[in-house]
Amino acid sequence: FMSDTAKLEIALIQSSLVWENPEANRAAFSSTINAISTKIDLIILPEMFTTGFTMNPKNIDKNDGEITIKWMQEIAKKKDSAVTGSIPFFDGKNYVNRLFFVFPNGDYKHYDKRHTFTLAGENKVYASGKNRLVLEYKEFKICPLICYDLRFPVWARNTENYDVLIYVANWPKQRINAWDILLKARAIENMAYTIGVNRVGVDNSDHEYNGHSAVYDTLGYQLAYSEKDEVLYATLEKEHILKTRNKLKFLEDRDEFTL
Repeated sequence: FMSDTAKLEIALIQSSLVWENPEANRAAFSSTINAISTKIDLIILPEMFTTGFTMNPKNIDKNDGEITIKWMQEIAKKKDSAVTGSIPFFDGKNYVNRLFFVFPNGDYKHYDKRHTFTLAGENKVYASGKNRLVLEYKEFKICPLICYDLRFPVWARNTENYDVLIYVANWPKQRINAWDILLKARAIENMAYTIGVNRVGVDNSDHEYNGHSAVYDTLGYQLAYSEKDEVLYATLEKEHILKTRNKLKFLEDRDEFTL
């Protein structure tokens, strides 16, 4: 049974990151998250939120992934909220750019970035993911993806009638126009709430990031947007999804093909 009154209160943490310093980043995020006074259902952190977009994961302790998962579980429990974001993770064989989605009870699922960013040589350092993740949380079906995935609409294609599409990113300022346009396009073509969480500041590769984290509804209207180091809030409503999809049955006309 799907209640059409279900809502999801989300917080997008748009922040600068300390280069290759997981401890400092976790401490900074703890402080930001602890300061959130309203009831939140989902907290979204940027891509590689413990390190910045590093191509040297060997500089990070191999056990740090486990430390970060525990930290996410503590935050999730304390805030009674799901928490998601990606980190450089050693899976025992390879490094992957792995997103964790941690539920309030501590359970979690993961997604490994499929489209590794060849322009930065990410494909040489991190193994590419093979499987898309669509999970259920509080009556919403959520599909979390990572940064460069945004440029590939076929991978995001809404074949499973998900409700929410999430991109966590380190998307640089010089290509931010593509980020703005593609986030909006993904929302419209998939008739799903689409959320992009980017970082701000400058990293050690001299890439500048200007945020533009945003939330779009199923018709591509912007519900939240920022270029500053701050927390953005939005309310996702099941009723909005059902109404627009019942009225405009565009998803039923999608092309039949599998990837």
